[in-house]
Amino acid sequence: MLSKGILRPGVRPSEVFGWALYDFANSGYTTVVLTAVFSAYFVGVVAGGESLGTLLWTVTLSLSNLLVMLTVPVIGAWADRHQSKRRGLVWTTTGCVLATAGLATAGPGELAWAMILVILSNAFFSWGEALISAFLPGIARQESIGRVSGWGWGFGYLGGMLTLGICLAYVIWAQDQGQTAESFVPVTMLLTAGVFALAATVSLSLLKERGVPGQSVGRSNAFKRLQQTWRHAREYSDFVWLLACTVAYMGGVAVAIALAAIYAQEVIGFGQDETMLLIFVLNIAAVIGALIFGYGQDLIGHKRALALTLLAWFATCLIAAAVTTKSGFWVAATIAGLSMGASQSVGRAMVGLLAPSDRLAEFYGLWTLATRVASIIGPLMYGLVTWLSDGDQRLAISATSLLFVAGLILMLPINLERGRRAAANASPPLARDRMR
Repeated sequence: MLSKGILRPGVRPSEVFGWALYDFANSGYTTVVLTAVFSAYFVGVVAGGESLGTLLWTVTLSLSNLLVMLTVPVIGAWADRHQSKRRGLVWTTTGCVLATAGLATAGPGELAWAMILVILSNAFFSWGEALISAFLPGIARQESIGRVSGWGWGFGYLGGMLTLGICLAYVIWAQDQGQTAESFVPVTMLLTAGVFALAATVSLSLLKERGVPGQSVGRSNAFKRLQQTWRHAREYSDFVWLLACTVAYMGGVAVAIALAAIYAQEVIGFGQDETMLLIFVLNIAAVIGALIFGYGQDLIGHKRALALTLLAWFATCLIAAAVTTKSGFWVAATIAGLSMGASQSVGRAMVGLLAPSDRLAEFYGLWTLATRVASIIGPLMYGLVTWLSDGDQRLAISATSLLFVAGLILMLPINLERGRRAAANASPPLARDRMR
């Protein structure tokens, strides 16, 4: 499977496994905390079912993503300069695991404490997501970067399913014992943190730092380097268009991640165990989508693959807004799962094609910044529409479909061949400025 034509020289299959295993490790956090369990628990228990609960959840995520926006590009530039992606992952993993475990202590009415822990855990997760993604172009050859990205996302969703499956088994047992969400949800937070910590430890033991510290950066600090990259952004116009496209369509994806459980329970009438099973199946679909489009984008082209996924997302929103039965929502969730795995896999691969080889963490940091902007715009728009329409979440999910339309429009100017040439011919911006 891992043929010589897929991996870069010197890269061993065990290293690719270690890289993909980190996606396996951290996916439990998004699946259980942000999507299936704690989001609905936050609205229904911590916020006491108040009408403002959904808005407060989206505000919490927005504040966390704002923190990431202000910091992640600098973290990426620092990691490139010092070749410290692996060391950075150790710190971000530790932070996310501890904050996730801390969510077990957030009970009814403890809104401020719950919001702080969600803000911190999501920030640590996002920083780690940028750093692990920056390993991809150093592992895979350009012509196979899509399928390797698909392996990571696919394996990641398997990790999400494993963590969710463990939590679901415990929740079913706890409910049979007559326990309420106040008793069993905190335990699921501890289980999620434990799986993350265990799998990430194995992943980090297999990952290798590639490159020479300080390569092409000289004595400048990370802030200086980032300023210079933005100054020369016009030379990477295709990457900039990709960032704009990402802000649009990932805003819609963020709605699915942050609010699927809330929508399923509040609008369609799913119970806690039904919601967890729904998200479990959604993850199965996401594995299939990531693998199919991982290989498919290398064959049909990255832009065409992304366009297909955005059209599927558009259809998902309209179906979810229209259905009134659980079976109908199952259809929407399945399409969403296929689209989620595909869109995230394709986006990460496209960044790898457009990023200069000596500034991978920096460019992936900028990409993560774009996804965090999206994670503010999408859920906050959803929360505001819901609040202003007196709780009409069907209207909110319909409005979300417009984000995918915007993504399609913003994708049109991207020319991947031109962008790849610009990345290949790039010289360090600081060096260019010194020559002036």
